[in-house]
Amino acid sequence: MAFSTNTSGPMSEINVTPLVDVMLVLLIIFMITAPVLAHKIEVDLPQPNKDITPPENPPSPINLKIDQSGAFYWNGSPVDELGLKAQLAVIGQQTLPNQPEIQIAADDNVAYEYVARVLADAKSYNLVKIGFNEAQ
Repeated sequence: MAFSTNTSGPMSEINVTPLVDVMLVLLIIFMITAPVLAHKIEVDLPQPNKDITPPENPPSPINLKIDQSGAFYWNGSPVDELGLKAQLAVIGQQTLPNQPEIQIAADDNVAYEYVARVLADAKSYNLVKIGFNEAQ
């Protein structure tokens, strides 16, 4: 270090000791956490069932639109909540390969409550083929 006899001005030297200390601590932290991040996470993915054959003529999907006000449209026709539940009950009585897919297209500004009600109703009627589309 160079010392000057002129003490009237500020020192222009930087003390790097705290910087080196912080860098060493960060290096130790990264060395400890790096092996933890390198471990493999085992995920059980579903395997295709070879015994079940897909239907030859699958039913066409049903488009369920939910607009901003919470109104429901079943394939373009307006339907109230009771009518929607009745339609879902009819579909739920069909066997799994014959169930049509329900494609929900919710408006961007619709309250989540309406979508959650539809999903809860679909689950209560044993519907498993549910998809989401972008609202037009």
